[in-house]
Amino acid sequence: MAAIERLDFLGVPTQDPERSRTFYRDVLGLRPDEHADWEQWAGDTCFAIWEPEKQGMPFTAQQGNPWPLGCDDVAATRAALEAKGVQFFGDTFDTGVCHMAIFVDPDGNQLMLHRRYAPYE
Repeated sequence: MAAIERLDFLGVPTQDPERSRTFYRDVLGLRPDEHADWEQWAGDTCFAIWEPEKQGMPFTAQQGNPWPLGCDDVAATRAALEAKGVQFFGDTFDTGVCHMAIFVDPDGNQLMLHRRYAPYE
């Protein structure tokens, strides 16, 4: 059996691709793909915007398992995003090994700022 090698991209469902692209690039600061209008990158992870309804599928926001976006400082990154109008769910929380803060994109897809501060044992 062939082995799965990697996650090639995350599909970001949207009902308004222009709005979604603006959010991921201009608000979150993801790097635009120089070869694709609807793809942007966080490190090695591609966030590919797509419209499920154009593929005959119902639009459903990604919820219940926020995509963790790694950052150096959750508090500072959260403050910068809040200044741009991003709404967070509750306070930043500390699990004892990491800080997390959950928010949504304009389509209701759940995302999380994440920073592990404790070393792996």
